[in-house]
Amino acid sequence: IALKPDEYEAYNGRAHLRTQTRERNHIAQLQEVAARTKDPAGLVHVCYALAKEQEDVGDFEGAFESLRRGADTKRRHMKYGVGTDLEIMARIREVYGTGLFDGHIRGVDNPDPIFILGMPRTGTTLVERILDSHSSVFSAGELNNFSLELVRLVGRTVQPAPANRLDFVAATAGLDFRALGEAYIASVRPLRDGRPHFIDKLPFNFLYAGLIHLAMPRAKIINLQRDPMDTCYAVYKQLFKDAYPFSYDLGELGQYYIAYHRLMQHWNEVMPGVIHTLRYEDVVADVEGATRRLLEYCGLPWEDQCLRFYQNARASTTASALQVRQPVYDSSVGKWRHYARQLEPLRAQLEAAGIPAG
Repeated sequence: IALKPDEYEAYNGRAHLRTQTRERNHIAQLQEVAARTKDPAGLVHVCYALAKEQEDVGDFEGAFESLRRGADTKRRHMKYGVGTDLEIMARIREVYGTGLFDGHIRGVDNPDPIFILGMPRTGTTLVERILDSHSSVFSAGELNNFSLELVRLVGRTVQPAPANRLDFVAATAGLDFRALGEAYIASVRPLRDGRPHFIDKLPFNFLYAGLIHLAMPRAKIINLQRDPMDTCYAVYKQLFKDAYPFSYDLGELGQYYIAYHRLMQHWNEVMPGVIHTLRYEDVVADVEGATRRLLEYCGLPWEDQCLRFYQNARASTTASALQVRQPVYDSSVGKWRHYARQLEPLRAQLEAAGIPAG
């Protein structure tokens, strides 16, 4: 920052290196930079940095205004329509009905994969670290392999090619799911380290939970859940690099969360007992109990080092990289309540959809 004051991403990185205090923070400097910058992308980084530091020192009113300014600026410079995502999730529910899960589809008999999925900022990285600390488990990170192999298989076997994304969803139901499972396993093989199980921690895989089960019926699928308002606020306040374009407008974020919620309800209805639902709040309240249940679901013996996940030296490239270096803490539980007034339209939107929210 001293050498290159317009390296705006550095301001946001610095803000997240530690918890700022009233005696030691960069708020005045950030406000000055935000007032003079003409670069929209730079302003976004500075606003998110400012919001983080203002929240740290307890200026919640100022923090939300900075966050809103940053998110609105980001959203204005994006080409995105949440309607497409909503249509796709609704189409998945239509296509993947109970009949596909009656046992007539034979996937590949491979118990190696452990999928961790859900909305972002729900504890997926925390659970990944806990499992990755087990001697039989290796985390391969956030992989796009399943969706890539799905697209390749459709491209090779479906004629004529699907005309749009909704037709693509319909086409996938007729695939050779065993071939899909084999292609996925083969694609991940070069990334593994020889341990019996590997983790694929791509939150977006919630879209494919049913397809994953059809392709690899012995794969483990873990869905992380968190209080809906805490989830949405945590997503809203996180500046993602490229993913999650729905996260910069509270109305769109609410719509996306509702669609995610309904899709996960659907998966649990058509394949009951397959997905292990793990609540972030339960992990925080009783990390050992939650870990024991998690390992039991995965068919893994107990190992004490799973409770010392914060000592795991593996690199983390997610937005939770700093948090997973620390023991479990509960300071993020209920944090949305600092902004209850500003988030009231979102809460009402979720409640109207039948999702208890605060």
